[in-house]
Amino acid sequence: MGIDLLAKLGKHSIVHHSQRHFVSHYQQCRAYSARSMNTAATKVPKTHFLSFPTFLRKSVSSSECANTKMGYLAWYLGALESRPIITKSISSAIIYAVADVTSQMVIMSPSDSLDIVRTLRMAGFGLIILGTTQHLWFNYMGRVLPKRDVVSTLKKLLIGQFAYGALINSAFFSFNAALQGENGEEIAVRLKRDLLPTMIKGLMHWPVCDFLTYKVIPVHLQSLINSSFSYAWTIYLTYVTSLKKVASD
Repeated sequence: MGIDLLAKLGKHSIVHHSQRHFVSHYQQCRAYSARSMNTAATKVPKTHFLSFPTFLRKSVSSSECANTKMGYLAWYLGALESRPIITKSISSAIIYAVADVTSQMVIMSPSDSLDIVRTLRMAGFGLIILGTTQHLWFNYMGRVLPKRDVVSTLKKLLIGQFAYGALINSAFFSFNAALQGENGEEIAVRLKRDLLPTMIKGLMHWPVCDFLTYKVIPVHLQSLINSSFSYAWTIYLTYVTSLKKVASD
């Protein structure tokens, strides 16, 4: 009897201990699972909550940037339509001023400073002469040779090189020389020295630019594209006009 009682008590103790261990282990598993679910539930919305505004901000920023650019373009095209000459003149003045500043920075030494008067002269040429003449010239070419086939484009290119190019380069040198205090005789000597070499060098730059302008660009935008192409060319021109005047005989 005593042995049986001890056996029963021992069996009961083992079963009870196993049940307690199982329950404890089950509760721990549930608690760990609950914590994991809470953590996951917390992290997922948090990540989503933070990432969405960031994405939204980037999208809005890109959209605003695109809208701003389109706004400027629409404004410029509207200005071209309503006030074509003044718009083209201001555009040319800005391009020529930037080109002159670039030209000065290329050749200036560390101790030199920008010649603001020279830059204003270049901007003045774009504002007073170039914008108006570009407007008249490209509109005239558009009326006389309205087609955009290769033959018509080449005709415009050749006329532009030898007629408009000679006139505008002569005006450029004369305008800047006069503002530097040179008289008529000195300007004539300068033109004799600089005009032909400048036009010859221009043959390495302008034919391709003019062909693209006449062939591809609408007439109302040709002045802007021509001024943009003239950026690199104007760096050279401003350098030539900065050379010392030639002593007349």
